[in-house]
Amino acid sequence: MRRPPLLPAEALRRVLRIARFDGMSVLFVAGAFALASAVMHDEKSTGVGLLLAGAGAIELHGVSLLGQGEKRGMRWLVCSQLVLMALLLGYVAARLSHVDIGLIKPLLTAEQQQTIEQRGLTVDEFLRAVYVMGYAVIGVATVFYQGGMAIYYLCRRAAVAAALREAD
Repeated sequence: MRRPPLLPAEALRRVLRIARFDGMSVLFVAGAFALASAVMHDEKSTGVGLLLAGAGAIELHGVSLLGQGEKRGMRWLVCSQLVLMALLLGYVAARLSHVDIGLIKPLLTAEQQQTIEQRGLTVDEFLRAVYVMGYAVIGVATVFYQGGMAIYYLCRRAAVAAALREAD
């Protein structure tokens, strides 16, 4: 048995709640990422973190517009997800094109290095594989999460527009 569709007012409340949480999460996580990168004097990653935080701010702007009764806020929500996806995929592509295991190599203990070598791999081969796999997972997760959020917002456009008309 299918559930009936949400009332427009409930759809609007849910969209606002989810978008506010998502936008704040992106803003804080990306801001922390930018700050950590700045501390490590990594200018490129700092810039990416600030751009990602900007995508979170775009989403929060969409929330603000919807709160003011403007249906164009939905475009801002969708665009924020697409901007965030493009930025993250660009960052992943850049990292994968220039694999740098120098930051993670010192984190291995002598015991871990010995275990890796006993398995028939060099430490560099192992770290390269982990590095590539890690960024590949980030890329795939980005496509699913940000793509899913964009689709979620697109599917709620009509209900949100109806709720905004009812509120007038």
